[in-house]
Formats: sequence, structure tokens, C-alpha cells
Amino acid sequence: MKIKLSEKGPEVSKIIAGVMSWGVWGSNLDPQAMLGLINHYIDLGVNTFDHADIYGHYTTEEAFGNALKLDSSLRSKMKLITKCGINLTTPNRPQFKIKSYSTDKEHILKSVDKSLENFNSDYIDVLLIHRPSPLMNPHEIAEAFSTLKESGKVLFFGVSNFTASQFDVLNSCIELCTNQVEASILHLNPFLDGTFDTCLKNKIVPTIWSPLAGGKVFKEADDRVARILKVVKGLESKYDLHLDQILLSWLMTHPAKLVPVIGTVNKGRISNAVAAAKVKLENEDWFKIWEASTGTEVP
Repeated sequence: MKIKLSEKGPEVSKIIAGVMSWGVWGSNLDPQAMLGLINHYIDLGVNTFDHADIYGHYTTEEAFGNALKLDSSLRSKMKLITKCGINLTTPNRPQFKIKSYSTDKEHILKSVDKSLENFNSDYIDVLLIHRPSPLMNPHEIAEAFSTLKESGKVLFFGVSNFTASQFDVLNSCIELCTNQVEASILHLNPFLDGTFDTCLKNKIVPTIWSPLAGGKVFKEADDRVARILKVVKGLESKYDLHLDQILLSWLMTHPAKLVPVIGTVNKGRISNAVAAAKVKLENEDWFKIWEASTGTEVP
């Protein structure tokens, strides 16, 4: 259940627990409930937890940290990923008048210090720049990353939602270990726009947000989803997997070794995701699902 994000990067679980909806943006779990969920993930071999400073209007990191205070032994058993760079308009950050991006050195350093305080931790395993800013200076970001690395506050660095060229520019300044991007059977862009090609070129493992298209494959009854459901349901008995598992396995079959970030708090779905990580789809079955999404056979 473990994979290295890059040759010199961290080893993470093949399924990552996304905590965006654990707090006030979703299930609003109290520290005791979060602790139980953390333990459930870890018991299943999922030791990597994906955060961002903005989640829960800047409250979810602290809520997670309060859960960790209930069992101080857990920090050494897990990998913490968090992100910074988005300025969210919220009463919790009254200084931000509009939603914007900040990727200057001072902002990155202050964001990390606040995240460390929230987690009650001395270090973050992986820090990601959450969104590429039109004003970002890769050399200044690299300088901030180097400062954090030297201080021991952050062990590894990556990005999120970067294009292939944006990744290459920053990676030329400082070593990155991942690019976290949206990908699913309903969002095929990274397969075609060079994102995954760049990861393969650099031997970087991408992490994937919204791997089940935010649940749209279960809810929307348009022709595209109907085609996908028909094909996938026809494969369930062959692989002894459910719909959600096959769609996760479809992603993880890609040679870039995509690592899904799942946001569920449902323990059954968590177990399903872990089982899906052990299955690789056959080539023709993979293309049957691709064809169902695109509506046409490959050229």
C-alpha cells in the first residue's frame, strides 16, 4: 500500500485521505470522531492525509490537530500534506478583501508556521503550492522552499493544479515530488494536455483530487454518464469490484501510477478504495471505459 512520489521523495500510501470535507465544509466531525476516522484509515494502511490551509475557512487543520492531541503517537505513523497560496475571503482572514493568490516567500513561510501550529507538529511532510498564480516567481518560491527545508519545517515540496509547463519551470528551480491535479473518467484533460507526460518524464507520481468526479458518476443521468455506467457495471463481476472501485482502478492503471485523494468519511467506501488499489485493469477494459467517456473510439 506504499509508493514513493519521486526518486528522492516521500513514501505515501497508494490511497490518500482527503480531509477537505471532514470539518465545517462537510461532516463537521468533532476531534473524537476525527480520531476514530484517522485510526480507521491507518488500520487499513492509508497513512497519508491531504490538507490545505483554507479548508473549513482556515479551521480544518486545527480541528485535525486537536484530534491528534488526543493520541500523540499518531503523528509518527502518518504523512501530512498541506497546501498554501490561496487567499480566501472569510471572517477568519479579514485582511483578504477578494479571493486571490499569494506565492511570495513571506506568505509561504507564514502559512507554514500557522499550519505547524494548527497540527501541533514540528514538521510537514509535503507542502504544495495550491494554485499557480499569474504573478508567481519560481525563484522566490524556490527560495522559500529551501528555507523551509533547511529549517526542517517541511521535508518535501510539490504543487497542485499546475500545467505541465508551470511544473517544469518550478521544478527547474527546486526539486518537486508531485503535482496534485483533478482527473477522473469525467475529467480527462491531464491525460491529453501533457500533465501526466511531464510527470512520467520527471519520474514524479501525480496525486489526484476528485477521482470520482465529485460523485457525478453516481448522480447525473446524462448520456455520457449512462455510457460509462453501462460499461463499468458490465465489468463488475469480472473484477469482483463495485463501480467506484473500478473507476479508481481505472485511474491507478495508468503508468504514471496515479494516487487518488479520496474525500469520503464512509468507512465502507474507504475499504473499497483500498481494495481497488490492488487491481490493475486489462488494456482493452481500460479503453472500453475511455471510449464510454469520450463517446467515440480512439483514432
